Amino acid sequence: MHPSDEPLTLLGDLTPAEFLASYWQQKPLLIRGAIPDYISPIEPDELAGLACEPGIEARLVEENGPEGAWQVSHGPFDEATFERLPERNWSLLVQAVDHYLPSVAALLDEFDFLPRWRLDDVMISYAPPGGSVGPHVDQYDVFLFQASGRRRWQLGGQPGDDAPIIQGIDLRILETFEVESDSDWVLEPGDMLYLPPGWAHHGVSQSEDCMTMSVGFRAPSADEAVTSYADYRGEQLPASLRYSDAGRVPAAHSGELDDVSVERMRQLILSTLDNPQQIAQWFGRAMTQPKYVDQVVPMDPPLSESSLVAQLQEGEPLYHMPGSRFAWRSEQDATTLFADGEAYACAEPLAKRLASTAPLHDDVLELPGAKQLLTQLVNAGSLSWMQDDDGDDEE
Repeated sequence: MHPSDEPLTLLGDLTPAEFLASYWQQKPLLIRGAIPDYISPIEPDELAGLACEPGIEARLVEENGPEGAWQVSHGPFDEATFERLPERNWSLLVQAVDHYLPSVAALLDEFDFLPRWRLDDVMISYAPPGGSVGPHVDQYDVFLFQASGRRRWQLGGQPGDDAPIIQGIDLRILETFEVESDSDWVLEPGDMLYLPPGWAHHGVSQSEDCMTMSVGFRAPSADEAVTSYADYRGEQLPASLRYSDAGRVPAAHSGELDDVSVERMRQLILSTLDNPQQIAQWFGRAMTQPKYVDQVVPMDPPLSESSLVAQLQEGEPLYHMPGSRFAWRSEQDATTLFADGEAYACAEPLAKRLASTAPLHDDVLELPGAKQLLTQLVNAGSLSWMQDDDGDDEE
């Protein structure tokens, strides 16, 4: 981890503590040379190849498509799709590239001053000259890292939830976009722009092809959180816990929904939901849910504990599966490891070790409960043996 009082190249001359205090979720920040001499770990042809794979979320945005302005197509694509495209004014966006290429996932290690469970994924957008997705607003934090080529970014302030958008297209493009003064930059490879939620922005590829890596963050909406937590809590409640009104007085009007009754209902809801320990348990599960559930595949047939121990002792380390999410929490002398939406009780030292991104070697077996929990996580699909960028075992 980066101590909060040491500057990071990634943040210019700011320390993580200074960045979080003055910029995070407050105002944009342009960082020149965030990663000096950066060389993209992926070529445009490789990105296009990923967009042709089934199960990978990819979009093609054409400003002047065959079927109309700002046409959006969804993958998987084929070679014919790319062959028909013009020389400019389109963009290819591939989601969660870090799930498929460890060399792209390595970028996330630069952001270890933020909780790992807060990170969402790395989306990569490729665009020839003029390529764009239009001026828009995102409701989450994002670091826009220039991997190759040059992209011009313009900011348009914070237009609010009711800002009018262009109707009839599959994009939320703002109808009006006024560029703020001193918010017009061309980013070179290695440069980065941080944007808090709610800031209007517009990026356009310049004279050569460019690729931008968007490091996005999870931010459940209040709607999603309330619904999800209520469902989680509701599964734990007995059918006998119901609205009651013992000791009530005779009704003055039989059709009236009186204040006392409404308050009884409010208290039932609040007393049921306001449970800090259960909120923490739900939150851990919710924030470690995989982005794509089908990426976490249980091992079949299951691995035995003895086989797992043998492989570790033979020098084969375990790794988090691409797309898997881990977090841990200790409270009231109990520790929970959260992994891919599931919760496992374990000792704190083991939870800390498993929730880190470091490979797991045979020394982890010395921690109490490690053999059993590691076996569970491998069989659940959250841990596995090392894979290369092509998804093939290195063995």
